[in-house]
Amino acid sequence: MEELTQRQIDVLKAIIKEYIETGQPVGSEIIEKKYKIGVSPATIRNEMVQLAKKNYLKKSYFSSGRIPSAKGFRFYINNLMEEKELSTVDEVSYKNSIWDERKKLHRLLSQATKVLSQRTVLLSLAATSEGDIYYAGISNLLNYPEFLDINLSKSLFTRLDEINFWELILREFEDFEGEIRCMLGEEDFRDPIFDQCASVWGEFTGKSVKGLIGVVGSKRMYYDFVIPQIKYFSNLIEEIINEQGF
Repeated sequence: MEELTQRQIDVLKAIIKEYIETGQPVGSEIIEKKYKIGVSPATIRNEMVQLAKKNYLKKSYFSSGRIPSAKGFRFYINNLMEEKELSTVDEVSYKNSIWDERKKLHRLLSQATKVLSQRTVLLSLAATSEGDIYYAGISNLLNYPEFLDINLSKSLFTRLDEINFWELILREFEDFEGEIRCMLGEEDFRDPIFDQCASVWGEFTGKSVKGLIGVVGSKRMYYDFVIPQIKYFSNLIEEIINEQGF
């Protein structure tokens, strides 16, 4: 698969799982003990060096361990991750939670961001081609140590109201093939201060309006849970706004 051997894929997957759980740089010993790859810590270290040379891992400044890069996370999302399916109960709950607001677009999207933030325990945001922005769940970010960095949080909160930034993301969907777009770290946010951030977006298109809805949080969010939520919810919103003629 791509330029990686199967053993390198196994090591990368284990490192990403561990990093998502702990937020700490990952060393070879914990991989050998916890994930049972079947090789020695020395062999795992060698594979970690190769993964770093191929830019799937990064060296931590504060530890001998490694952390996944944006490239590593993207490889995991696209090739290794198993999405958790929504239950019928979850789907009905999503629909019921916004159905009463369906006749007014601004109320629909305002309620949708509240519901999505509660469901994912992340910051949720929606933006439309008409220049409207809705967001909810700012306090959820404080569950992640990354956002206790005042400079990061201040920069992110400032960007929430920058419609030009979200319009740019919306335009990029036009050239993007796929239901979901993931933004990962400095590369996608176009600013090194956001290297620890990630976002997941789905698009909705009506007769006269188009937009995106998604979540913003730590780069170590649970993508296997978050991505199916965004897929279903963005499709549901598109279905509703088309039924209402927006």
